[in-house]
Amino acid sequence: MTEIYQLESQPWMEAVETRRVMEALSKQGQDVRFVGGCVRDALVGREIKDIDIATPDLPEKVITLLESAGIKAIPTGIDHGTITAVCNHKIFEITTLRLDVDTDGRHATVAFTDDWVEDAARRDLTINALSSNLDGKVYDPFGGVRDLRGKHVRFVGDAVTRIEEDALRLLRFFRFQAWYGGADIDAVGLDAARKKTSMLQGLSAERIHSEVMRLLASPDPGPVLKCMLENNIFAAFLPEVVTIDIFKAFIKLEGRCDPLVRLVALIMGCHKDTILSIPDRLRFSTAEKQHFLSLVKPAYNINSKIDDATFRESIYRIGSELVSDLLRLSMAKSGEDFGDEKALKLSRKIENWKPVFFPLQGRDLIKAGLNPGPQMGRLLKNTEQWWIDQAFEPDYDQCLAYALMGN
Repeated sequence: MTEIYQLESQPWMEAVETRRVMEALSKQGQDVRFVGGCVRDALVGREIKDIDIATPDLPEKVITLLESAGIKAIPTGIDHGTITAVCNHKIFEITTLRLDVDTDGRHATVAFTDDWVEDAARRDLTINALSSNLDGKVYDPFGGVRDLRGKHVRFVGDAVTRIEEDALRLLRFFRFQAWYGGADIDAVGLDAARKKTSMLQGLSAERIHSEVMRLLASPDPGPVLKCMLENNIFAAFLPEVVTIDIFKAFIKLEGRCDPLVRLVALIMGCHKDTILSIPDRLRFSTAEKQHFLSLVKPAYNINSKIDDATFRESIYRIGSELVSDLLRLSMAKSGEDFGDEKALKLSRKIENWKPVFFPLQGRDLIKAGLNPGPQMGRLLKNTEQWWIDQAFEPDYDQCLAYALMGN
């Protein structure tokens, strides 16, 4: 039986754009509701990022209703019943109520319905099967509110069936446990995940990549990662994870949350050559790949014992953020902490670092009478290195004089 709760008034619900969209969709008396993450997060007081809406109307009618109200409608996933509404630059995803007719572990063939419980039954977790109308009345057919309050992350219905319908739900189970779960993980869900781990091999790298990064972005993913390692979940997609000890040490040292740096900490106990293939295997963006490689194959050996000259050059050339990450990764691996005076002093230097800029450019040498070419390039490069070695103290005139001496 569906339980009913009352949600306090929310700013995002009262927003002009939200009311316009909801009123357009319910113009003929339809029961239109908010669904999924926005309802779940509103109940626990978290920031609402996306507003998803469900309706019994078919996609074509949704488009007609929106356009009649002067709201832009984009058929982003019309075959699966999804229309994107854009109102005053705010985006709303609207989906027709549906049920799964056939699934293969990656994709689903759906049929449209007007039954809210049938639609909720196809969702993965009870905390994601909630819906709410514009007045804040929350409909909970599977005990999601109780689970949310109890920090209990569990599947809707049979856990094995849910994973067989879409293998990504296996990773979502762990991701939501990290964000919404308590100290104990649902035994039934964990058993289902353990039995169906091989299904992860059929997922696209992009979907796995997205889930892993979102899991790693949680406030403290350590307990969930430990559970995944102990239950052999990583074997199917990230066998480089062999321990979480370094990761746990890194979390205590990190100055900011960067999922990619956390990923490097997670694989640091592995000595396999396959580490370098991770960006391609998990379809990293070009920027992510470059960042990853700068962490696992750094240009400088950053550690708490680094000498002043190397530290000075590294922070100038690769930036304080990367130097900070490399220092903390190194300290985590060697079991150090900021109780060490040198490490603490180094950390403060990084925090207080203000970028400096080499005062000399090629045009300055040309103006001084030198001809462009390889020789001038070498002079400029050598002068810059001298300037770095002098702790960035020489000014423009001193750098120019050094360069013109032929250094």
